[in-house]
Amino acid sequence: MERESGAAGARRALGRRLEAVLASRSEANAVFDILAVLQSEDQEEIQEAVRTCSRLFGALLERGELFVGQLPSEEMVMTGSKGAMRKYRVWMRHRYHSCRSRLGELLGHPSFQVKELALGTLMKFVQLEGAHPLEKPKWEGNYLFPQDLFKLVVGGLLSPEEDQSLLLSQFREYLDHDDIRYHAMRAAVDTVARVTGQHPEVPPAFWNNAFTLLSSVSLPRREPTASSFYVKRAELSDTWKVAHLKEHRKAFQAMWLNFLKHKLPLSLYKKVLVIVHDAILPQLAQPRLCLSAGGALSLLALNGLFILIHKHNLEYPDFYRKLYGLLDPSVFHVKYRARFFHLADLFLSSSHLPAYLVAAFAKRLARLALTAPPEALLMVLPFICNLLRRHPACRVLAGSERGWRCWQLDADPYDPGEEDPAQSRALESSLWELQALQRHYHPEVSKAASVINQALSVPEVSIAPLLELTAYEIFERDLKKKGPEPVPLEFLPAQGLLGRPGDVCAQHFTLS
Repeated sequence: MERESGAAGARRALGRRLEAVLASRSEANAVFDILAVLQSEDQEEIQEAVRTCSRLFGALLERGELFVGQLPSEEMVMTGSKGAMRKYRVWMRHRYHSCRSRLGELLGHPSFQVKELALGTLMKFVQLEGAHPLEKPKWEGNYLFPQDLFKLVVGGLLSPEEDQSLLLSQFREYLDHDDIRYHAMRAAVDTVARVTGQHPEVPPAFWNNAFTLLSSVSLPRREPTASSFYVKRAELSDTWKVAHLKEHRKAFQAMWLNFLKHKLPLSLYKKVLVIVHDAILPQLAQPRLCLSAGGALSLLALNGLFILIHKHNLEYPDFYRKLYGLLDPSVFHVKYRARFFHLADLFLSSSHLPAYLVAAFAKRLARLALTAPPEALLMVLPFICNLLRRHPACRVLAGSERGWRCWQLDADPYDPGEEDPAQSRALESSLWELQALQRHYHPEVSKAASVINQALSVPEVSIAPLLELTAYEIFERDLKKKGPEPVPLEFLPAQGLLGRPGDVCAQHFTLS
């Protein structure tokens, strides 16, 4: 109750000072008392002070009682011979800047309630400063936006010290406004450049915050309108860059390219590459972005390249060679296994691919299947059969013409170490690995591998339901199967743990 009493007392005291400052300029020094409460260690007192500052400086902005123009130093104006009204406005403008700076610091407060309230107050100031600019227009019709204040907001959201994902989720609602989205993209570029210049090793928290903000930006398909602006405008001028969608696309491209040119944490590359093909590339003004990373992440990068090749006429002759190089035992165990094989199925769907290329993929997958877990085999075996269905020239691998030769590894002409699928000699081999898998310990795997012995049906088998299959699901499915009929047991009931009296075991052993 003591805390509630203190917060209530602070509310009443701040209310009295607010009324005094707004009623008379002679009470302006009471602003210091209001700002002092912003430094309090009590969470509820800080929130009351933030609300008071919101009402105070919001009213002063609407009244036009803050100095407009290049802000001179406070000491120079106070000691000069300018009028009292000018001195008051300059002095109050400096107090407003102090308030803004403190609110920017509160974006990093331990309490989320404080951070959320500070963000809302700063965005209210952005709207009011946009409607009542504190700078003079350079010419008639000049577009004015409080960029310094907005950069303060974005800088607080992209904190290098802490995770701001929850606060960024609150900020996302402002990105629905065309002007906020445009200036957020530009401010993000400046903030990334500033932080990377100040820190030799940028903390991962900053990169995660930056990615959260960047991935929240989604460009509209229509030209901006006055009704979609956060800072209300009577009408939009054709001379304003913010009023043109092509300028938004340029800002979007600059934002992402500036972000991606830096060395990011490995975990962040995964997140970027997952969305690059549908959330980034289609929005770029010049979509010639090339992403590449080693290891299992390369498939996601190739997904972006595939979009560029297919839709933007990018020449990349080594695409399928890169994809072939990704097929190693780890593909059955990575987090993105389902996405990997979904995209691989898409990349190999064309019936115009040469037979040697498709044969190399089928053979490489069959070889890897020898050591794959059952849940992966139930997906990769239909995948291989679909490749043979699409490309009849590769059905020679099925072994009917060759009698499943090459059972010995040293007799198989296929070279698994060859990086170029054209030189792997896959068409000279056979899929004897599938014949071996017909003896797999798991009955469903054995059944799936036996399909190769039959004439392959023309309709492909959909692998979509099998992409997310896990060992747990297989186990649960087996438990639900009905077992065989009861097994006949011994018709004479047992007469003891060691058998019936008179048995040899009971004569020589006893339990005590």
